[in-house]
Amino acid sequence: MILSSPIQPNRPNIRRANQGRPSRPASSQYSSRRPNTSSSYTRFYRAPNSSNSAHQHATTGQQHTPVHRSVDSGQATRTVPRRAPLRNNINRSSVHPQSNRPSGNWRQGRGSTHGRGSAASARTIQKLKQNSVYSLEINDQYRQILNSIPSLADGDIRIVPVCGLEWVGTNMMFIEYKDEIVVIDVGIGFTKPNMPGIDNTIPNTAYLKMNCHKIKALVITHGHLDHVGAISYVIEDLGFPPIYTREFGAVFIKKKMEEFPQLAKKIKIETIEADMGYVPISGNMKVRFFGLTHSIPDSTGVIIQTPLGGILNTGDVRIENENGIIAQKEIDQYEFLKDENILLASIDSTGIEKPGWGISESGVQKNIDAIIKASNGRLFISAFASQVERLISFIESAKRYGKYVSFEGRSMKNNMAITKELKLTDFGHVVPIEEIDDYPPNKMVIILTGGQGEEFSALNRIANGTHKSISLQKDDTILLSSSIVPGNDFPVTQLKNNLYCGSYNVITYSDNAVHASGHGRHEELKWIHQQIHYRFFMPVHGDSYMIRLHAKMAIQELHVPEDRVMVCDNGSIVEIRNNGDIAVKLAEKIPSDVTVIDGAYLGPLHKVVIDDRTALAEDGMFVVVVSIDTKTGRLKKSPDIISRGFIYLRESKELLSKVRGVIKRVVESHATKRQHVDFDEIKNVLTEHIGKYLLQETHKEPIVIPVVLGM
Repeated sequence: MILSSPIQPNRPNIRRANQGRPSRPASSQYSSRRPNTSSSYTRFYRAPNSSNSAHQHATTGQQHTPVHRSVDSGQATRTVPRRAPLRNNINRSSVHPQSNRPSGNWRQGRGSTHGRGSAASARTIQKLKQNSVYSLEINDQYRQILNSIPSLADGDIRIVPVCGLEWVGTNMMFIEYKDEIVVIDVGIGFTKPNMPGIDNTIPNTAYLKMNCHKIKALVITHGHLDHVGAISYVIEDLGFPPIYTREFGAVFIKKKMEEFPQLAKKIKIETIEADMGYVPISGNMKVRFFGLTHSIPDSTGVIIQTPLGGILNTGDVRIENENGIIAQKEIDQYEFLKDENILLASIDSTGIEKPGWGISESGVQKNIDAIIKASNGRLFISAFASQVERLISFIESAKRYGKYVSFEGRSMKNNMAITKELKLTDFGHVVPIEEIDDYPPNKMVIILTGGQGEEFSALNRIANGTHKSISLQKDDTILLSSSIVPGNDFPVTQLKNNLYCGSYNVITYSDNAVHASGHGRHEELKWIHQQIHYRFFMPVHGDSYMIRLHAKMAIQELHVPEDRVMVCDNGSIVEIRNNGDIAVKLAEKIPSDVTVIDGAYLGPLHKVVIDDRTALAEDGMFVVVVSIDTKTGRLKKSPDIISRGFIYLRESKELLSKVRGVIKRVVESHATKRQHVDFDEIKNVLTEHIGKYLLQETHKEPIVIPVVLGM
């Protein structure tokens, strides 16, 4: 029997459940077919001992080796033998077309919100991660881009914001001087609604991969994932440079690297104390960490001092104030900067569009303290796990009123474990979540994740009654202490629906001042500018419009000369020349297209994959299995039809009957007129005719997948 899988423009091959998959060549791309894409390199996630080649079996006429499916090479169909199914329950579900991982149900064990799955599958993915090897492969197209970038002149400084200037997150930049490079932050990014199934994004490190021999240090401003989350994915390509950071960041990185033991044993972390001043990190550069206010312990700005002057990066920053009156600690933190020779300042732009001054964190703490004191039943407080300083205030307020605290949510527990390890507050009144029913309800405070309505977050599962051990009671109070992240309006509304319909006492940031942003507003950023005597300014950390609003503020309100404001995009190259007198933004850019984490896959974002996922989500797929007599060219039996996400088959018998008629006419009109059956032509014609017919009858356009069997 000859089986030929479909080849369609912009459609990847899709397998049925429990079907094995062949090994791919080491150079294969994200999709099993090579789409026409501008992406120029692929980062691979490989498990050891995986096969690096696929055995090809030629098929000519009826002389063939039995096969199970074909792989579209982009030019013609070649057949490959069946591969043994993956173990540990992966063979119970369909396999992702681009990686050795189960699709659909695998993510639950990883804490993602994309789907449910078995613990066995999650353990398998974790095992793959622990034994994986990450590499960055650069093809000729990227090499051509990199070779077009002019060499850095002796004595000049090159500053490149790798990422974080076109969307919030994925922060990374580097400074290059002579034959030395210092990298600042390497963050993970969050996906957008137009990236279905993608877990996260990371910076494009093609330039740094090509110049890894120059990298002397990786400097981390603070321990939030959008500044440190990509370390495990790129550290090998950076050449394992020493990592310089403050204590909380150091412990956080070590905890994250426990998921990657092969890499963890190779990294070197240098913990910098608050009073160490400038620390040499290369022959020509040294770093100084200085304290500033954000929402996590040991948040810092950094100054990379070069022979021409300092390059300052604030990381994420806000200013503690009371109605515009600056807290004394802020004045003290910035005092030293007035005597620093700052060549270029790169400052956080995330809060620039919000006018005025932000609410003070001390005010938020007072309001939440009053809520904790007044609660007569259990108090559930949802918060961002990353806002550690606020979480510490919750813990201390509970202790003040003789109440116990428990944590729920993976990221919450992880961050609180670090907080406990560093002894940042007393944990003597913290109890396991499994024991909360052993304490009086009015003495129990549960701090948990889920205020953004994430599908499988702790609070969402509690609200919809699917949590394994916690059920809400009529006297419970739920405090949603976080503002809504843009794009999360619908899931937060659904969360509120569940909570309010249960007649529980719900308090939100709209009702009380229980949330303060970790990013400074317009007036706060203006005050920061006034504390730094810089020569050039580069707005960073924000969406494209935020970068430009920040630049506009500097030019129009602070009267910074326009030629001294560097408005950049991801990958822009700024060079400071003439002994620091001028700054130039080059026409050339380093590669900056997004790199995605998609389960066990890391690499370029292929539009064809995203388009297919979108099509599947909107219109589903329609699979027809056609058996053809290779001697007569006629159907051997009535075609089998499989529909997923398109129509309900039991209620569409008339439509299916008509589709079978279309298939019969197409096959007989094309197969019976030829001496040999042209499977590729039949597949293409079936795809076209069935697609047109379904659109005409249903006004829907499912992905049509004809599977043609020669018998």
